[in-house]
Amino acid sequence: MRVVVVGATGNVGTSVVRALAADEDVTSIVGVARRLPGWRVDRTQWRQADVATDDLTPIFDGADAVVHLAWLFQPTRHPAVTWRANVLGSMRVFRAAAEAGVPALVHASSVGAYSPGPKDRPVDESWPTHGWPGAAYGREKAYVERVLDVFEHDHPHVRVVRMRPGFIFQRAAATEQRRLFGGPFVPRRLVRAGRIPFVPDIPGLRMQVLHAADAAEAYRLAVTRQVRGAFNIAAEPVLDPHDLAELLGARTVPVPSGLARAAVAAGWHLRLVPAAPGLLELFLRIPVMRTDRAREVLGWTPRHSSFEAMRELFEGMHDGAGMDTAPLAPDGGPMARVRELATGIGGRP
Repeated sequence: MRVVVVGATGNVGTSVVRALAADEDVTSIVGVARRLPGWRVDRTQWRQADVATDDLTPIFDGADAVVHLAWLFQPTRHPAVTWRANVLGSMRVFRAAAEAGVPALVHASSVGAYSPGPKDRPVDESWPTHGWPGAAYGREKAYVERVLDVFEHDHPHVRVVRMRPGFIFQRAAATEQRRLFGGPFVPRRLVRAGRIPFVPDIPGLRMQVLHAADAAEAYRLAVTRQVRGAFNIAAEPVLDPHDLAELLGARTVPVPSGLARAAVAAGWHLRLVPAAPGLLELFLRIPVMRTDRAREVLGWTPRHSSFEAMRELFEGMHDGAGMDTAPLAPDGGPMARVRELATGIGGRP
């Protein structure tokens, strides 16, 4: 198989490329990224392209599958920019795949595409995917789901797979996560067990996570097996504030959701954090997902627990871990944080 991975240098992309390169049935991989990496992988060639502007059809020509992972989280203060890259860029990827005659398209959707749902019982892939309109991430993921509905109707010969993962973590992406969601004022030396005094216990704070290597295995299976449709993917157990406190050697402190919202909004408006307030709202409203279909139809079983994925995130953040790709660049020290400040915190393209 010849597989094109769009957005191949980020958290999930690097792991997907590794997983595909280890599969003997995959003879050729094309990694597409806005900025070419120094990182190299067997049987992988790199192509520099921006999904929002460049002609993708020649890159996709002759591919057996396209995996679409490219997604901008920033600039969060300029949602028109992320809409252009994430929504219009996805539309351009889908159109190019059809024009190139690619028989399989695997798209990275998200738990964030789901409409608000229950935290006390899991929902399957039939739960509505209308997102949460108060967060750009939810709006964009939900809109692309509707675009895919039309695409599948217009191109029934293309095998379309929608992956809906929980939060994906690994050591190498820890610094990227800090940059995107914590910002330059998060002191990496404090992100370790025994250093953080408490974890806020906010009503509705339950999260499903998985290790990037397990997410990549799900994508590999989606590429190489004749499956269609949506798949929820997440590891066990579902984490709550008490679990996070245990990992960090901290205690929990009850925090009303209204106070948490006000604190995040204040940090946003004061330009202390890059993550927009709507992300917290989305986080508190998304449902808990059932993963039976991924296990039974896709044949996927995670090798890492959610505790292991979170532990890697915390350890990697403390160590300033990263990789030789632009999105996953390791912590560059004080001068790098000054450059983050110069973007206005949340304005980094």
